[in-house]
Amino acid sequence: MSFPLLTATAALPAIGAVATAAVPAARRTAAKWLALAFSLGTLVLAAIALIRFEPGGSRYQLTESHAWIKDFGVQYELGVDGIGLALMALTALLIPFVILAGWHDADPLETNSSRWRPTQGFFALILMVEAMVVLSFVATDVFLFYILFEAMLIPMYFLIGGFGDRAHAGSDENAAAQRSYAAVKFLLYNLVGGLIMLAAVIGLYVVTGTFSLSEIAAARADGSLSMATSTERWLFLGFFFAFAVKAPLWPLHTWLPNAMGEATTPVAVLITAVVDKVGTFAMLRFCLQLFPEASKWATPVVLVLALISIIYGALLAVGQRDIKRLIAYASISHFGFIILGIFAMTSQGQSGATLYMVNHGISTAALMLVAGFLITRRGSRLIADYGGVQKVAPVLAGTFLIGGLATLSLPGLAPFVSEFLVLVGAFAAYPAVGIIATTGIVLAAIYVLVLYQRTMTGPVKAEVQGMADLKVRELVVVVPLIALLIFLGVYPKPLTEIVNPAVQHTMSDVQKKDPQPEVEAAK
Repeated sequence: MSFPLLTATAALPAIGAVATAAVPAARRTAAKWLALAFSLGTLVLAAIALIRFEPGGSRYQLTESHAWIKDFGVQYELGVDGIGLALMALTALLIPFVILAGWHDADPLETNSSRWRPTQGFFALILMVEAMVVLSFVATDVFLFYILFEAMLIPMYFLIGGFGDRAHAGSDENAAAQRSYAAVKFLLYNLVGGLIMLAAVIGLYVVTGTFSLSEIAAARADGSLSMATSTERWLFLGFFFAFAVKAPLWPLHTWLPNAMGEATTPVAVLITAVVDKVGTFAMLRFCLQLFPEASKWATPVVLVLALISIIYGALLAVGQRDIKRLIAYASISHFGFIILGIFAMTSQGQSGATLYMVNHGISTAALMLVAGFLITRRGSRLIADYGGVQKVAPVLAGTFLIGGLATLSLPGLAPFVSEFLVLVGAFAAYPAVGIIATTGIVLAAIYVLVLYQRTMTGPVKAEVQGMADLKVRELVVVVPLIALLIFLGVYPKPLTEIVNPAVQHTMSDVQKKDPQPEVEAAK
């Protein structure tokens, strides 16, 4: 029996979470280093999976299958394709940076506090989220995926509600109330989506008799699976609703700005760069693969919702006064691009959407983490409280600018490749949709450049005068992310080679081919 690499990659952070939580209260620093060590070990295992994966091989590789609940046909079934592998690698890459960035975010406010373990709990919860997200990207049993999809809400709820943004920690009771509101809203929105999905999961089993993706695909291929059109559409809607909440897609997005605004900066990165990707990933793996006819039926409505997300999110970002909420609304706009690429049903669009998930994770992590370092120094999230930062902290300002330019998809940085492919794919199939979506590019330039101008340029405000530049730990967090943005912007081939074969399988599932360009015959 071969080594269960995928199980090990998910199990290591789970073991790390238990070990970190068990560290004695007084040994907070040891807990931090332990959590970092387990996250780096997970990154090594993810790198081994990347090396062992064969882009031209079978659709699902490194597979594992074990009986779990025999009476209900539930299996512990894992397998990774290029899309899941890219997102698993993204998760494993970002978690060490999240831990380093939040090194002091959960330290007790009272220096002599030795009875409680908020630090241990904080890092244990982060590792537990990593374990569940990694496993969700490789689960090929629908019921197993559903369990993970719902279970990851529990540690995220405690991370949002229990560890608030230190920018206004201790100011008044209102801060705690806002954190509680954001955490409960996050939980309720996602729980409602999950409950609707549960009904669809049960319906899928009633129709197919199995939860296994491979068995359903085989039954569809040999013609033994017959699903009524109306049944397929209802099941699609049940799955899609849950994924649209997590994505988040307009109008189910309103939990995101609250959650990102009230959470610590590393947790905000965890939400938008890691956890939310499960929603868009699941649209590709489950909606399109399980319900191809219903996916094509719903495409016009989904494209309209994606366009609204792109423009609505960008417009609200332009008008924001809070730095973290601005980045949150920008992410809503970016998720609109991702969903647009998925449902354009072209190979360019779906390749671009997958690359967008990875590149958005890296660019948003870079921008949000630098913004967090800025907010920690000043103690305020309001844009109006800054000015002239580039004169007193030029490295901080420079990294902030690069993160912002990546967010607006500047050519030469990784998100540009993704956005370009999404727009090309959308324009090839739906020219009007592609034209309207380009509005998001213009608006992105506005909110990013205005944010930089108001915070980093102009006269140095008195409160900013003594601001320190980035320290060594902070540079270790930011510099690799920026280097990766530049590398993938110039040379995206390593990613496209992994992703493209999986995209072709998805296109085959929905029986779609790329539109052929109309070339006027030479006279």
